Amino acid sequence: MRIELLPALSDNYMYLLIDVDSREAAVVDPVEPIKVSVGNTCASSTHARCPTTALNTHISLDHAGGNEKMLKLMPGLKVYGGDDRVDAITKKVSHSNTFKVGSLHVKCLSTPCHTTGHICYYVTKENSTEPPAVFTGDTLFVAGCGKFFEGTAEQMHKALIEILGRLPPETHVYCGHEYTVNNLKFARHVEPHNEVIQKKLAWAKEKCSNGEPTIPSTLADEFTFNPFMRVKEPSVQEHVKQTDPIETMRSLRKEKDNFRVPKE
Repeated sequence: MRIELLPALSDNYMYLLIDVDSREAAVVDPVEPIKVSVGNTCASSTHARCPTTALNTHISLDHAGGNEKMLKLMPGLKVYGGDDRVDAITKKVSHSNTFKVGSLHVKCLSTPCHTTGHICYYVTKENSTEPPAVFTGDTLFVAGCGKFFEGTAEQMHKALIEILGRLPPETHVYCGHEYTVNNLKFARHVEPHNEVIQKKLAWAKEKCSNGEPTIPSTLADEFTFNPFMRVKEPSVQEHVKQTDPIETMRSLRKEKDNFRVPKE
């Protein structure tokens, strides 16, 4: 398995998912098609043929807005998504649906909340020592989560804790945006005495100042610094003055929506 990051727009990430054995590839959220394909070769990679598949996490135009152009560039492209509103979708998927990209096994995980049809894609390879990968779109970010545009705190709790949170802890997390520094500033606000957050924030600032991505994270790491994954922790509950994890999730998201990121 090889995963290549393709920065797009101002802070989005597209991803090229490559099965090294067959050189077959899929592209995740191809909002800028020309960065993915030129003619019959991958513009972004010498390791793969042009993608046969597009994996859409959700309907937002900064994720799915390139599908029609992708189809014009690559007729026959399979366009997966979990929402009929995804532009140019050819294969609608739902929770636990599976398919292959070469020899890679892809499992669809329904995580409604940011949008009702949001899908995360969990990728494994049999008989491999490589860690699994999950493409989380705007459900799970490094140190954060997506806004509850079409869903509820109950849904986000289920998505983060019961679905994504139960994947193997070594799973690499590839999210839809470079929001890490601002997310960690909020995490520090929630848990000012959490040394893991402080170290991660210093690391993320340095990466971004060097023009480097902070992606991927791992699920194990997210449980140490992401407040939305830490809704059972007493320190997080005390901050929002709640004792129930779902109410903690609800309060955190409301506070984050109105949080003014400090300039440093």
